[in-house]
Amino acid sequence: MSELSGIFAHLSELRSRITRIVIAIGAIIVFLLSFRAEPFLYEGYKLYYPFPDPMHNLAAQITNYMRISLVPENVQLIQTAPGQAFYAQVYVAALVGIVISMPIIVREMTRFIAPALSEKEVNSIKKIAIPAIGLFVTGVVFSYFTVIPFMLDFLYQYGESAGLVTFLNVMDFVTFVLQFLLAFGVAFQLPLIMYAATASGLVGVKFWRNNIRYAIVALIIVGAAVTPDGSGVTMWFISGPMIGLYLAGMVILERRESKIKRVKSES
Repeated sequence: MSELSGIFAHLSELRSRITRIVIAIGAIIVFLLSFRAEPFLYEGYKLYYPFPDPMHNLAAQITNYMRISLVPENVQLIQTAPGQAFYAQVYVAALVGIVISMPIIVREMTRFIAPALSEKEVNSIKKIAIPAIGLFVTGVVFSYFTVIPFMLDFLYQYGESAGLVTFLNVMDFVTFVLQFLLAFGVAFQLPLIMYAATASGLVGVKFWRNNIRYAIVALIIVGAAVTPDGSGVTMWFISGPMIGLYLAGMVILERRESKIKRVKSES
């Protein structure tokens, strides 16, 4: 009975922490779907304040900005069924809600697993929490400004070369963009995953250098699997950064081990 009560207590705590995360994300989604960013001038600077306007909301403004900055010139963004534009805005608001809520997500998950870890392990998790958020945001920004514009332009050049008028469904567009934003946000966690695996003793520092060839092949396969075309070009915009992150993580871990050995030898 005591074991069952302990399990139920853990499940209850997990439920409460997930509820807090869902509430945080939900509150941001509601805000983005209920207010718009209204510009005003303050001492010559253009600033914004939230103004209630569910029809022309922040999510719609973000979606429109995505259309302007990402959709190729000769491609028309359209909706082919009632409600598609609204659902696209909900998807955009959900992604923004997840990104903004990252500190809360990390905090709640860290506190949930903390009782099962030693003080040293908890401190290690706290140390990588901020870098994890920073790498996630970096991956999203890199994908948005570098990878996605090139991929969309490259893929739709096929239609332009054939003299076709290209229409892009808003749901397909938003799903495509959000898919790659999330994928890059997660992919940029690779150095931290390597650090955690090494710090926990699961693998040694030399493991990453000894298996670098297999890692590169695996990352190329991942890039080929998640890209929507078979050209062999766009996959490198995914595989390339991941290989770079792998090499950076490997070098950082090796330098860290060398520093630890040097300190021990001096003491």
